[in-house]
Amino acid sequence: MRKRHHVRLWILATCVWAGFLVLGLPEYYQQYSPRVMLGFEVVLLLPFAVILYVVLKRVPPKRRMSLALWIAFYFTVPLAVYDYLYCGLVLGHGAGFLWEFWYLTTYYVVPWVLAPAMALLASKIEEDPSVAGGVA
Repeated sequence: MRKRHHVRLWILATCVWAGFLVLGLPEYYQQYSPRVMLGFEVVLLLPFAVILYVVLKRVPPKRRMSLALWIAFYFTVPLAVYDYLYCGLVLGHGAGFLWEFWYLTTYYVVPWVLAPAMALLASKIEEDPSVAGGVA
């Protein structure tokens, strides 16, 4: 991947993080019950998976998994750092933010599973359209 693609992915991930931060104010989603946050987590999975699939299917198969792993990186590592800076340092939770803000912590893992899975699915459907029920 070219340097400009890395920069674009980092900027996109940063903008997504900033958007979620603003939407989660005033308490970065702590104002909602764990049940609501669990529902929110589940609801986020479908659009996230669809976006990943659509992006990855447009990439040549030889580059697909590599891009999936870079997407996973940029949508976890910088966001975990931002969350630590905000929740850990600014809000004073330290490393305990990982437990207190569990709904953020789950998304430090999800992209590492979902992005490669969508890359594999895109490749599988490209090889055999019947995998998608005949729709490719």
